[in-house]
Amino acid sequence: MVERSNSRFLAVIITRKSIIFLLISILTVASWFLIFSSTNPNRVLDYISVSEPTDAPLIIIKNSNSSPQNREGAETEEHKNENRGATKTESFINENRAKTLQCIENKVSPSPTPLKVYMYDMSPEFHFGLLGWKPERNNDVVWPDIRVNVPHHPGGLNLQHSVEYWLTLDLLFSELPEDSRSSRAAVRVKNSSEADVVFVPFFSSLSYNRFSKVNQKQKKSQDRELQDNLVRYVTSQKEWKISGGKDHVIMAHHPNSMSTARHKLYPAMFVVADFGRYSPRVANVDKDIVAPYKHLVPSYVNDTSGFDGRPILLYFQGAIYRKAGGFVRQELYYLLKEEKGVHFSFGNVRNHGITKAGDGMRSSKFCLNIAGDTPSSNRLFDAIASHCVPVIISDDIELPYEDVLNYNEFCLFVRSSDALKKGFLMGLVRSIGREEYNKMWKRLKEVEKYFVFRFPSKDNNGDDAVQMIWKAVARKAPLVKMKVHRFQRFKRPF
Repeated sequence: MVERSNSRFLAVIITRKSIIFLLISILTVASWFLIFSSTNPNRVLDYISVSEPTDAPLIIIKNSNSSPQNREGAETEEHKNENRGATKTESFINENRAKTLQCIENKVSPSPTPLKVYMYDMSPEFHFGLLGWKPERNNDVVWPDIRVNVPHHPGGLNLQHSVEYWLTLDLLFSELPEDSRSSRAAVRVKNSSEADVVFVPFFSSLSYNRFSKVNQKQKKSQDRELQDNLVRYVTSQKEWKISGGKDHVIMAHHPNSMSTARHKLYPAMFVVADFGRYSPRVANVDKDIVAPYKHLVPSYVNDTSGFDGRPILLYFQGAIYRKAGGFVRQELYYLLKEEKGVHFSFGNVRNHGITKAGDGMRSSKFCLNIAGDTPSSNRLFDAIASHCVPVIISDDIELPYEDVLNYNEFCLFVRSSDALKKGFLMGLVRSIGREEYNKMWKRLKEVEKYFVFRFPSKDNNGDDAVQMIWKAVARKAPLVKMKVHRFQRFKRPF
């Protein structure tokens, strides 16, 4: 019995000694680790890796805390080796700086596989027929031969919302052997099963501008008839039924276009100027594409003006009294009309109004872009074409390609409530000196090409508005595909 008690007592002592020894060992290791960390704090996070989602080489940037100036005591041989490594790293960065900048530019102008677009072969009454084009012989011909004759657009104010015309021409051109572009943002495919999106070639803005009025012989306008026919045609197509319309692209750039059809075709992706006259259910920035207006003033070629070559400080010419949110224009007119260096006057397209506006913008440092009947207007894009720094006073405005283009680099944004404070706006523009202004002015000249509509459209070496819009559609393609797949959950495949 005594031996058993002694053995139990001995076991307890051994167990306690083991626990104490273990605790001492842990504390010893921890203390050494703390000492080691305190003498070399950069050991844990000495390098930071930065990578773009591209094929660019990985860039390693040395942590600034590892420089010798931030360390106490004499340098050890280990530290010298680290400095040599840092020198190599800096050399590596310098060698690849151009490639890195190119990667940043590629966010605006990537060169991926072209967006595959299936375009309905709709009756000419929906597109070029609205321009007066008719097939010469074969009534089954749907499209003009653009190698021989490109239907002429009527121009004038109709051009502002002509995105439909340029996108359709670009798809037709992508099929021709004459399309020698090394790369393109979108290409037409004949099989809808291969397509990323389905394009609906309805010139809705032109239809509204030219045929929205009802004459005495009509019960409803030609524009309304076309919208009704459009809904019947599109919703009867197998492509719409397969996707619920979620992969369809429909142009509705004029704020009043598609006024009835939009409420039936809203699952589609709309190409719009803004969302001022849409309910969020019908159109919104997450689902749809904001495209620029086509500017009416000519581009300012060989502009060398800069800060010193633009004598007018602040410029606005246009309609002053507007409905809805346009009250800001009227209030600003009374605030600014007597200010030195400000041109604020009424204007329209009559009596060479566009030419006069273009001349005024080219002579001005800043151009006001104020909300009118809708959040956006063509005036912003006229200012960009004139390299006049836009001052945007429109709280609800949405801008083209803003996911890849930073407008803050070449525009000023002012809240309406601030703009109406006496002295606020003038104080802002007068505070911008020569160096800051010229930086914005140069950036305007760089980005101007992204807002130019032309045919044939240019490729990735000089992206224009057409290519930029297709790329905007392409960036939404993955989300579109997800929506289509979710729509098909309870449907059996065809």
